[in-house]
Amino acid sequence: MSQTVESSVASVFITDELERRPPKKTDYLQEKLALQDLAARMADRPEEVLPRFVDLAMEMTGGVSSGLSLFEENPSPGVFRWQYLRGVLAPFNGATTPRNFSPCGVTLDRNGPVLSVHPERVYDWIADANITVPEVLLVPLYLGGVAPLGTLWIVSDKTNHFDSGHARAMTELAAFVGIALRMLRSEQRLQSALDEQEMLAKEMSHRVKNLFAMIGGMIHMSARASATKEEMAAMLSGRVMALSNAHALVRRSFAASGSEQKAPDLAALIRAIVQPHDDPSGDGGSRFRVEGPSILFGEHATNGIALVFHELATNAAKYGALTLDEGSVTVTWRLEDEKLTLRWIERGGPDIETPPETTGFGSTLAHATIVRQFGGTLSYEWQRTGLSVTIVLPVDRLAA
Repeated sequence: MSQTVESSVASVFITDELERRPPKKTDYLQEKLALQDLAARMADRPEEVLPRFVDLAMEMTGGVSSGLSLFEENPSPGVFRWQYLRGVLAPFNGATTPRNFSPCGVTLDRNGPVLSVHPERVYDWIADANITVPEVLLVPLYLGGVAPLGTLWIVSDKTNHFDSGHARAMTELAAFVGIALRMLRSEQRLQSALDEQEMLAKEMSHRVKNLFAMIGGMIHMSARASATKEEMAAMLSGRVMALSNAHALVRRSFAASGSEQKAPDLAALIRAIVQPHDDPSGDGGSRFRVEGPSILFGEHATNGIALVFHELATNAAKYGALTLDEGSVTVTWRLEDEKLTLRWIERGGPDIETPPETTGFGSTLAHATIVRQFGGTLSYEWQRTGLSVTIVLPVDRLAA
C-alpha cells in the first residue's frame, strides 16, 4: 500500500477521539442485564447469542445499524462476511468485505476498539454500495481472546456520537461473548468425541454379532462340503483366518503405529474383505467377480472402504445372494470426471418381492461412512433378481 493510500486510510480513523469524549451516560444496570441475558441464552439457546449480542449493541449505543463481520480465512488472505445485520444496513446481510482493505481488518490488527468517520471516502466498496457511514464504532471479537472471530460494528447517522463509555461497554460485552463462544465450541467438541465413542461402541457390538453369525455360517458351509472332520477343520481354519485378515483391514488404525504401510489396491482390498464369504466350486471358481482399474488408497480411505464392503458382503451372506449355493456377486468400478463409481450387483439369490421397510445399523453405518468420510453418495436398487448398490466417491478423498 502506497504512502498516499495509507495517509488517506488513516484520515478516516479517529480512534483517539474516543478518549476525549467522556461517557454521556453510564447505565451499569443495563450492562448487567445485558450480560445476564447473554448468559441465559448461552445456557439454553446458544444459537441466539450472536444475534442477541448485535441487538444489545445497537440498543445500548443508540446506533442506527449494527452487525458482525465474521472472519473467513479462505481464500487467503481472508474476507469478512456480514452476519446478523440490524437496522438500515440489514439488506446487506451475507455480503463480504476484504480482510486487508476494510475498517474491520484495521480493528483486528489494532486488537482494540476503533472509531471511523465516513470510511466510504477511502473504501470504494462502501461507496459503490451507496452506503453512507457518518460514524462507526468497531470492536474486535475473539474466541476466548485467542482466535479472531471477527468484529462487531455499530453505525451512527451522525458524527460525534460514540464516546469512551460506548467503547468500554462494547469491549466488555465482546469479551464475554468470546469466552462464552469458546466454552460452547469446547462443549461441542466434547459432545462430538462422545458421539464418536458411542458410534465406535455400537460398531464393535455390531461387528461381534456379525462375527458370530459369519462363523456359524462358515461352520455349516464347511460341514456340508467336508467328508471328514479333519477336512472340515482345515477348511474352517482357513476361512476363519481369511476373516481375521479382512477385519485387520477395517480396524481404526494400523497395528504398528507410525510404521510405513503399502497403500492397498482396491481389487486386493475387496477380495480380502469378501474372501470369508466365498465358497469356491470344485473347479476353482469363485462366487465373486471383481473388476476395475488399479486404484491405491490411503490409510483412512482403506478403513472406510473396507468397512462398507464388509457390510455389503455380510448382508449378502445373511439375507441376499450368498444365502443360496448358486448366488454370486459382481463388483466393478470406473473412474470418470474425478469420481470413482463402484457397483455391487447380487444375482442368483432369493427373489426380492418388496424392498425392506427398515435399515439395520450396518447399512446406516455404511451410508454414514460414505457421506461423512468421503463426501460421496450410496444408493440401493432393490431389483427382483437381486440387490444393486452404487457408490460414488470423489477421487481426491481416497488418498487420505
